[in-house]
Amino acid sequence: MFVNPEVVAALRADPAATSLLPSLDLAYGDPGRAAAMDRFYAQFVRPGDLVFDVGAHVGDRTGSFRRLDARVVAVEPQPLCVRTIRALYGDDDQVAVVEAACGAATGVLELHINSANPTISTVSSHFIQATDGADNWQGEVWDARLDVPATTLDVLIATHGIPAFVKIDVEGFEDAVLAGLSRPLPALSFEFTTVERAVAHRALDRATELGFTRFNLAVGDAMTLAEPAWLPATALATILDALPHSANSGDVYCRP
Repeated sequence: MFVNPEVVAALRADPAATSLLPSLDLAYGDPGRAAAMDRFYAQFVRPGDLVFDVGAHVGDRTGSFRRLDARVVAVEPQPLCVRTIRALYGDDDQVAVVEAACGAATGVLELHINSANPTISTVSSHFIQATDGADNWQGEVWDARLDVPATTLDVLIATHGIPAFVKIDVEGFEDAVLAGLSRPLPALSFEFTTVERAVAHRALDRATELGFTRFNLAVGDAMTLAEPAWLPATALATILDALPHSANSGDVYCRP
């Protein structure tokens, strides 16, 4: 259930994984952050639950969900990240790795890869356009493209079962991921960015259509909810609009 530190060390020493070093250090080099993550997600995830980690990257959330004794479906389109997740969790029969992007329909999507900073690789060309010239995004280059298979949340549910929680972090494609879901769920989260607030609003509208009525958010990498009480969608939308650009990103949490 716990990641083997020798595997992490081998990944850190692999020249092919150099671009993932900051993510590996953050995910597997800070026990305090990991403990805070576990405490945070324990409000959504119980032992034996099924969780979808959509946009799994190097699997830090997958690791947290496993420490909470949940089964995990880790969905990730980047070959380098998939190789990393399989190295870390390949011996764990409670983790299923799906090498695909998640969206509104099955088929093929074009993945724009940021080779120097893979954490912001994306299938959304609009997201890339939104970052152009924006503060905090200077120097980011999406220098490679790759056609990847596309799946949907509905297909994942048909294959793996109904999740208790879905985490969606796909760099400006969150609304499309929710468009591929047609049933209510106990809880989910989706990332927002201040350069693409319209995506967050569309995702919030879709979550409301799916039957979610209570919302909260966490700003940045904070492992705590920003608001003391769960809010209706209209109030959450107002908060998103009022966030300064420097807030950069965070996650919206949704409950029925």
